[in-house]
Formats: sequence, structure tokens, C-alpha cells
Amino acid sequence: MDDTYVLGIDYGTESCRVALFDLAGRPLTFAATPYPTTHPRAGWAEQNPDDWWQALRVSARRALAASGVRPEQIVGIGSDATTMTVVAMDADGRELRPAIMWMDVRATEQAARAASSTSVARRYNGGGTAPATAEWYPFKAAWLREREPETYRRARYLLDAPDWLTHKLTGEWTVNINSAALRMYYDRDHGGWPTDFYEHVGCGDVFDKIPDRVVALGVPVAGLSADAAEWLGLRAGTPVAQGPADAWAGQIGLGVVTPGRMALITGSSHVLTGQTDRPASGRGFFGAYTDGVVPGQYTIEAGQASTGSVLKWFKDGFAPDAAAEAERRGVSVYDLLNDRAAGIRPGCDGLIVNEYFQGNRTPYTDSRARGMFWGLSLAHTPAHLYRAIQEGICFGTAHNLGVMEEAGVRVDELVACGGFTKSRSLMQLHADIAGKPITLTEVGDAVALGAAMVAAVGAGVYGDLQQAAAAMVHDRETIAPDPDRHEEYAYYLGLYRSAYPRMADLNHQLVEHETSSY
Repeated sequence: MDDTYVLGIDYGTESCRVALFDLAGRPLTFAATPYPTTHPRAGWAEQNPDDWWQALRVSARRALAASGVRPEQIVGIGSDATTMTVVAMDADGRELRPAIMWMDVRATEQAARAASSTSVARRYNGGGTAPATAEWYPFKAAWLREREPETYRRARYLLDAPDWLTHKLTGEWTVNINSAALRMYYDRDHGGWPTDFYEHVGCGDVFDKIPDRVVALGVPVAGLSADAAEWLGLRAGTPVAQGPADAWAGQIGLGVVTPGRMALITGSSHVLTGQTDRPASGRGFFGAYTDGVVPGQYTIEAGQASTGSVLKWFKDGFAPDAAAEAERRGVSVYDLLNDRAAGIRPGCDGLIVNEYFQGNRTPYTDSRARGMFWGLSLAHTPAHLYRAIQEGICFGTAHNLGVMEEAGVRVDELVACGGFTKSRSLMQLHADIAGKPITLTEVGDAVALGAAMVAAVGAGVYGDLQQAAAAMVHDRETIAPDPDRHEEYAYYLGLYRSAYPRMADLNHQLVEHETSSY
């Protein structure tokens, strides 16, 4: 089978990417095609599924042409897409309106109703202590039912984007277990769909619009349809496997498919996600979701809303000299800023940053949280500010890990991907502050690899995701924490953790005052 390959489709927020991998997880080629997002009102975000389908055609044909792989050499297709990106479709598979994107928060009123629910479903939101987010499926469904009743009435199916794609590829109507458990409150430990919760938030009749077939990841759904094959330049009948949402394709592509390891997916924001062998739930994190990635296991998650975006904010607004010097020297401006901050001792000479510039996802789930610099003195330089932001990001990651561990979740190792992994010093800082080893894998694009691994399982090349991970995910290096620096950072981490609860009321007052004038 040396001349056979698997194809992974990755629908991100900005583009559709297609990648080809061999059965050992080695990439052959990637191709990406962008599409636009529109914002009809404040807090809204929409995309046109026709743009998605056109982009897939372009990316698939470009990837095939660049690789030289023949369609008959592709033994399986896997995919991922953003979640909760909700698509309303009629019985003939026609989209009735633009897709409501994952970051769209128009359903804030509907989400607020969850706070008064007594349903067991609430345990997914911080063990019932955290507010529900307007991004998730039931609230968008309720919004459509109330604000666009004709669209809601005409919709035969109301799908998440990964299931839209499965239908476009195969003609089958399914719900992937990943979206169902992680964003739709599906819970096999408590009977499946929480009908009481859906009724409480205002869409108890939406189950008529959800496909009956809830499918585990990697299960073959059907063969690629003739129409889709012609459109994409692929072979009709190629097995199409059930795929997940994009972040959890990344978790799979990092090989985080057993308890004890935690995926750290970095970029503009951070996502922490991993597996447990028991239904751990509690204040400060989301889950545990039943069967959400691996059957018989539970998935938990936490995240930081602003990480890389805060470093970019500093770079763009406060480091024009560094940008100019980096351009003259032909180096990365971030590498230059890292060099300038390299000699600053842990704790930045008494300067601490709470990185909640776009609110806090976990452990507080507070959209009114805001960032803070505190401990500033005249001795601090721009390099101190930059380094303190880096430390604040790492404090946030360590805080989330600590909350999980306090609830009994075992975390032995982090496995990282994304933009932060380009900086060895920043990865070392994460390891030192968290006190956890961090493993980097050979394929940096873990999301595309995860989609390809799903394809390999669906094609029968591997029996399950664990076998696929053993064969297709290859560790490149492990960064061990420095125990002395970890001990030194513990004091500052404690201050970081205690700061926001003391400032929360003042933050809320300030935000409410500022937004009242909008």
C-alpha cells in the first residue's frame, strides 16, 4: 500500500484546505482557497455555503495536480469544519440562508435562558456553574425559530457545518458525535438528547430537524457520491468517514486520544482539550463530553480567548522600531522582541498581565472580563511589557490546567501545535510555568493530519483512532520544564490567579458604562 493515500479536508474560518498524506502520516501537499465572512450586524457573522463548495473544488483539484496522485490512489476521505456554524437546509439539500458562523453571538438572549434550567445538560458548562455561550447550537436554533420563523419552518435539517459537508460529499444525513456532544449537549450517559433543556431555551421541536443517525468519528458514512466526485475530480465510491469539528481534528492530529495527554492548540487564542476515563465536570472548564472524540472516553476543554492576538496588539501598536529593525535585518519581528526580552527575570520585575483582552473563556467564562497590566513602575521598559504579556498567556494556560487537575483530571504531558510552536523560548516558558513537558510533533498542521487520520480509519487502514495515532503521529521533540524556574514562577502564578476575582466587579462596572453609550 506504498502508493495509496488519504485526503483530509479542513474547513477553517478563513479558507478550505485540502491535504494529501501517505499512510504513515507524511504530507504530500496542501492547497487552500479563501472565502469571505460578512457581518450584517454587530455580533453577527455569516458565510455562504456556496463559497465553501466552490473553495473545496478549487483546493481539491489543486492538491491533486500538485501531488501527482491519481484519484484511484486515494483510499479514504476525512474532513473537519468549524462548529457551531449552523446551516439551514431543505429536504433537497438546498441551503435556505447564509450559515450562522461559530463566532456569531446573536443568540445571547436565548443562551441566557440556560441559567434557570435544572437539566443535567448544564453540567457541560463548568459543572453547571458557568454561563452558556450564545455560540452553541440550541440557542442559535431558538433564535431562528423566533426571529426567522419562515426559514425555521422550511428547514428540513438544521446542521452543523461538519454534517453539511458529510451530506455534500455522500448525500447522507448524519450528526457527528463530536458536534453533538461538545456543542449540542448530547449525552449518552444520560439518555442522549436533553429534550428538557431544549424545551427550556425555546426550541423543543428542533429534533425533527436533527438527523437521527449520530455517528462516531472515523466511521465510514458512505462512498463519495458521483456528483461530488465529478465536482472535485475524485473517484466515486471512495469511502468518506465521519469527521469532527476543526479543533478536535487538531487534537486527533496531535495523537491526544488517550487520558493523560492534553492538546494545546495555539494561535490568536489557545484551546486545551483532552481525554479522561471518567465524567469529570467542575467549575472552570467545559465537559466532560461523552464519546465526543473516542468511544468510551470523555472529552474536556478549556481555552483562552486572547493569546497570540495580544502579542500582535503589542507588536502593531507599541513596537514600530522593532518592526523596522526586523525588516532591515530580514528577521521575524517576534524573534527580535523575544531577544530584547530574553534577559528579564521571571515575574518581569514585578509586572503581571492578565490577558483577558477579549473576555475570558475559562475558567471564568466572563465576556465582560478585560485585560490588566499591574505592578507597573518607571523601571519597566517596553521589553518588560512584551515579556509580561508572554508570561500572562502562560499563566492563563497553567491556570486552566490547574483548575482541571483540581477536579481530578490527570495531565501528564501537553502536545502542542500552532503558531506559538515556532518559538522555542515561548514553548519553554509554557513548560516552565505549567510544570509540564510539552511535546512537538513532526506535522505542524495537526488539524489537516487529524482529518486524514479519520479518513484512514474510515477506509479500514487502521482499526481505530488510537491505531492511526500510533502509525501517523510522530513526535519531534519534548521540551522539559525547568524545575527551578517552575518553582520561581509559582509565586507569580498565584498572584495572577488571585487578581481577576478581586477586580471583576470593577471590570464589569467599567464595561457596562462604556457599552451603555453604544
